[in-house]
Amino acid sequence: MTDDAPLLVVALGGNALLRRGEPLEAPTQLHNIRLAAAQLAHLAQHYRLVVAHGNGPQVGLLALQNEAYREVHPYPLDVLGAETEGMIGYLLEQEIANRLPAGRSVATLLTRVAVDADDPAFKAPSKPIGPVFDAARGAALAQERGWHMVADGAGVRRAVPSPRPRQVLGLRSIQALLEHGTVVICAGGGGIPVVASGTGHEMQGVEAVIDKDLAAGLLARQLQADLLLIATDVPAVALDWGLPTQRNVRCASPEALSALPFAAGSIGPKVAAACEFARASGKPAVIGSLDDIERLVRRECGTWIEPGIDGLQTNP
Repeated sequence: MTDDAPLLVVALGGNALLRRGEPLEAPTQLHNIRLAAAQLAHLAQHYRLVVAHGNGPQVGLLALQNEAYREVHPYPLDVLGAETEGMIGYLLEQEIANRLPAGRSVATLLTRVAVDADDPAFKAPSKPIGPVFDAARGAALAQERGWHMVADGAGVRRAVPSPRPRQVLGLRSIQALLEHGTVVICAGGGGIPVVASGTGHEMQGVEAVIDKDLAAGLLARQLQADLLLIATDVPAVALDWGLPTQRNVRCASPEALSALPFAAGSIGPKVAAACEFARASGKPAVIGSLDDIERLVRRECGTWIEPGIDGLQTNP
């Protein structure tokens, strides 16, 4: 890997690291992280590499554990988000480092991300976190704890505010590490949401979870990345999802793909982040399965979004 190697930003989905239906347990997550780390270590030989990750299942589990102990006031979501950044970042850092040549460094950074205090998302919780509950259990939790619940497949999940990321703070630290050949893990769970306090440059945390994909797209733009790769639990962006006419999008222009309706709680933010990055930077983005990270980079699978493509093309 050379100093002029292309810069790749990889966003790992929280649901990809802890798949749907899998138990919310450390050994399960470690197994999935090892699968991703093996591929990421290979990519780090050819790219300057930045890794972001989701935390939806993990921060939701911490919130449940948090609520279970009523002797102290529950910790706010920004603090729980920081905890998941440290936990998942540690696992990723160790497993990637174990697969890199001796002397190649990996660093995990707790990353604050500025949001607007008046973002309308604070009045309309939409970000699913934690496990999926059946409808009856979800209704009971909503009544007992005042949670807002949203549909997720056949069940429901707790939803929390998800304001748009406006600025990744600490960007110079990330750039300095990249200049020294370090693989950087940052903006985990979309970053720790903070707002300006109104007194100069001081910031304070807020009760929210930022969408990981939108934060990764912003990070990729601020770093002037050459490629944004969004790894999730599906092989590609699909049209007519769940219908007999379902088909995967092979490639598309950001204008064509962003004009289509996609579910806000699942593939929608990934499509939005990829399209925003491609449109603003003129560089490509790709969405695909966590299991296919290396093949995605080689353009062998997934959905590629880039300027210059005429409309969109689907697989037969």
